[in-house]
Amino acid sequence: MTSEATPRLQPATNTEFDPASVDAALADLAQGETTWGRLSLAERRALLERMHALTSTHAQEWVNAAISIKGLDPSSSLVGEEWLSGPYSFLGGLATVAHSLAALEAGKSPLADAKFGTAPGGRTTVSVLPLNNFERLLLSGFSAEVWLEPGIDGATAQRTAGLAQLDPTRTAGIGVVLGAGNITSIAPLDALYELIAFNRVVALKLNPIMDPLMPVFEKVLAPLVEIGALRLLSGGADVGTYLVNHDRVDHVHMTGSSITHDAIVFGRGADGIARKAANDPILTKEISSELGGVSPTIVLPGQWSRADILFQAEHVATQRLHNSGYNCVASQVVVLSSEWKQRDEFIAALRAALDRAPGRTPYYPGSDQRVSDATAYYPAAERLGDGGGRVLITDLNPGEYAPLLRTEYFAPVMGVIELPYSGAEFAAKATQTANEDFAGTLGINIIGTPSTIKELGGKFDTMLAELRYGTIAVNAWTALGFLTAAATWGAYPGHTIDDVQSGIGIVHNALLIDGAERTVVRGPFRPLSRSLINGEMSISPKPPWFVTNKTAASTGKLLTAFAGAPSWTKLPAIFASAIRG
Repeated sequence: MTSEATPRLQPATNTEFDPASVDAALADLAQGETTWGRLSLAERRALLERMHALTSTHAQEWVNAAISIKGLDPSSSLVGEEWLSGPYSFLGGLATVAHSLAALEAGKSPLADAKFGTAPGGRTTVSVLPLNNFERLLLSGFSAEVWLEPGIDGATAQRTAGLAQLDPTRTAGIGVVLGAGNITSIAPLDALYELIAFNRVVALKLNPIMDPLMPVFEKVLAPLVEIGALRLLSGGADVGTYLVNHDRVDHVHMTGSSITHDAIVFGRGADGIARKAANDPILTKEISSELGGVSPTIVLPGQWSRADILFQAEHVATQRLHNSGYNCVASQVVVLSSEWKQRDEFIAALRAALDRAPGRTPYYPGSDQRVSDATAYYPAAERLGDGGGRVLITDLNPGEYAPLLRTEYFAPVMGVIELPYSGAEFAAKATQTANEDFAGTLGINIIGTPSTIKELGGKFDTMLAELRYGTIAVNAWTALGFLTAAATWGAYPGHTIDDVQSGIGIVHNALLIDGAERTVVRGPFRPLSRSLINGEMSISPKPPWFVTNKTAASTGKLLTAFAGAPSWTKLPAIFASAIRG
């Protein structure tokens, strides 16, 4: 296994920037907008179904490119991450959006058959997982709800679902999508949402890290390229700057850091800082964004078995180490009760899980420096894993919390903070801390036994309602919200360009829900068979996204093949692989 201390050269775009090529691409899109606006819903759905088939055909090629980018051993179980967060995710998005278009074709709402519920604060909820019997089996015990903004009822949600596809002839110009450099499905999913949710044709510029995926995306996205609804571009910051400021461009969407966002919106250096302070943007068009942040995991104190502690320690380690921590929603800080009698046992198990997890190459630029920055500020931090490339920070005084809670390290750095409360008071103080002291609002995880959650009762529901995060996961990882096509993904609403936090707007949302506020994901506290023994209605084994799952690669590949062509006959092989994990 490769050492985390071994640096890896990044893919680079060596071609000199040619503004004329960008001008030509945008001119093509201007014509393509007319073509796109003339397509019926049935014709649009057919394009998505063609892309679905092409994604399935080229899924292995997609994963091979991801392996080369990230320096993974092709035989490693970690390759499962690339199946699930790459072609599997995109297949789910395409299929669910196609389903929504089919409903609109038939004169129905995409939410015509939705299951609605209620949440505190006058909120209506929409069940988005499971949506069918396959999901009930494959993700047994997992669920997801989209919470609507207060005051929006089910009837309104049904009437407004469909967004721009309610009037497909009304197009909205050209949108630029600046793709991410970490998860391979982000760029195509964001382009899909721009096209469907807003009726904007798309100039999709890949992050240079993802250049090896260009040949795959050219094949998978060919149906949109052929009609002029999409153009794929590569290059560095010079290309991106030229694109976002181009007269033909009407909207910008980006995934990345708040630093990059502010440079685009206000400019760089002292002048950019002054412009931000005055809220005087140089960008003259609207921008939406998904920018990450510092994601907490709140552990509710309770009575846990030794098996519970070991499993949940692996769970939390996964939340940090998946993709080596290069995830916008990677958990960075565990919030514990100092009064929890099993505190020391849990931290010891977490330390061991971080230390034993498979090693990997730090492929993302600046990772080693960010690890060094963390250990420089916290010299007592432990160096763990192969080559000492992982960091665990514990035993902090409250006065030392700030950098850990305010700096997104985007690297395998995890810290633990403690609050001197228990029971409902701990839940309330942890909520306050997460809302007031952490940078960003993209995602938060809560872990607690079913009995602890039951004891909290209405106070737990209040906790969920008061947490200002775009995705909340209960006994699951918020990344499941990313993988769930019909869920929404993005920051909690209300941020502005001069205080952007985790971004503005949402993506994914394949049921095209209007007025979404957040997504709440739930999972089983225990895996099979302990789940059934303890009364949880779940037959899910260790999830395939766990970094400790031994069969993650085979399970991910099988799940991707299933997503390409669902069939009951494919389920036995999936279950057999998953159980061995």
